[in-house]
Amino acid sequence: MTLFQGGTARADNPIVQTIYTADPAPIVHNDRVYLYTGHDEDGSTWFTMRDWRVFSSSDMVNWTDHGSPLSLATFSWASSDAWAGHVVARNNQFYWYVPVTNRATGRMAIGVAVSDSPTGPFRDALGRPLVENGEIDPAVFIDDDGQAYLYWGNPNLWYVRLNPDMVSFTGGPTQIPLTTAGFGRRDGNPSRPTLYEEGPWVYKRNGLYYMVFAANCCSESIAYSTAPGPTGPWTFRGTIMPTQGSSFTNHPGVIDFRGNSYFFYHNGALPGGGGFTRSVAVERFQYNADGTIPTINMTTAGVPQLGTLNPFVRQEAETSAWASGVETEPSSEGGMNVGYIDNGDWLRIRGTAFGTGASTFTARVASAAGGGTIEVRLDSTTGPRAATCTVPGTGGWQTWTTVSCPVTGATGTRDLYLRFTGGSGFLFNVNWWQFAR
Repeated sequence: MTLFQGGTARADNPIVQTIYTADPAPIVHNDRVYLYTGHDEDGSTWFTMRDWRVFSSSDMVNWTDHGSPLSLATFSWASSDAWAGHVVARNNQFYWYVPVTNRATGRMAIGVAVSDSPTGPFRDALGRPLVENGEIDPAVFIDDDGQAYLYWGNPNLWYVRLNPDMVSFTGGPTQIPLTTAGFGRRDGNPSRPTLYEEGPWVYKRNGLYYMVFAANCCSESIAYSTAPGPTGPWTFRGTIMPTQGSSFTNHPGVIDFRGNSYFFYHNGALPGGGGFTRSVAVERFQYNADGTIPTINMTTAGVPQLGTLNPFVRQEAETSAWASGVETEPSSEGGMNVGYIDNGDWLRIRGTAFGTGASTFTARVASAAGGGTIEVRLDSTTGPRAATCTVPGTGGWQTWTTVSCPVTGATGTRDLYLRFTGGSGFLFNVNWWQFAR
């Protein structure tokens, strides 16, 4: 699954190219962005989703794949539909709120999983639904006074006040009135008079509360409302992202990171992509002086890189700005590795800071076949070749060995391309790589 076969493509959207991802839920933790997504199964003709994924980045362009720390199997009471979730950090723990089908009732319910780490593994915090009324798309907001709110809903919009333990709540679900003044006017659907559809995302900025949501249907746009408090009254403010792209759904996530504001969404931009095979993307934006949000359009360019990547520390192979042809899988040495590598596949790592130069390239590799070659290239897949490393057969796809080769010409800050060559069939796996000065 790859969007560009050419060697000089500069696009960074969608963020993930190895699988289909949907429903972005980004958070900032310890000066790093963690992006939680759903996972559309290949070839889906419905919202066929069985697990959730997590990725992270410190520079907004090179993303590390942390695999699947949460799945339907985590919830013994859930039967299907690993749909749009949301993660929040509190009490030195990470709480992941997700909508799934309750096997006992056949209805959508909101479950909650918890972990000590942003990358998991996550465990079912309750062994039962947190709340259930047949509706979807949970999102949590913690106000400045410490009060946490869980919002969710399609076709309605609900909230509860979560207790400090984040896995229980006081009182019952409260329905937020969907008025045209609060959520805009929808034409042609008497049962849905407002634009609100699903996917609420609530946050606070400069004393103003924002609710960003998927609007209209179908296809969906992204719109927003604001309020003086976390429960309203809401005032409709307009469209952020007009209907566009090849997915008939969309789903927002908004964060600030290192002095920039970012808007996450999904589309169907990868090969085979569409309404049931979606991909998460991101745009940078600036609020207007009055706090309103400008119109944001989908791009393939993505966002500018923040800083550079250090090639002289160990880098996971599953960290890249673009992955062409490969997939990732859990590694026997921990984390993930890049695998299913065919002749001509490649990885691009943006903004690699070689400084005065590198002398050696080292990679951790495994192969149950005959191996192949890692070509270390600069600027493009056909750019200057800085190194060529031979990968031997190791007797197994998780039987790891380390190979090294000399490097010439790798100086300054460059886009690094690791191009994989060899015979037919899968060649080898790569777990990590590192340069020496």
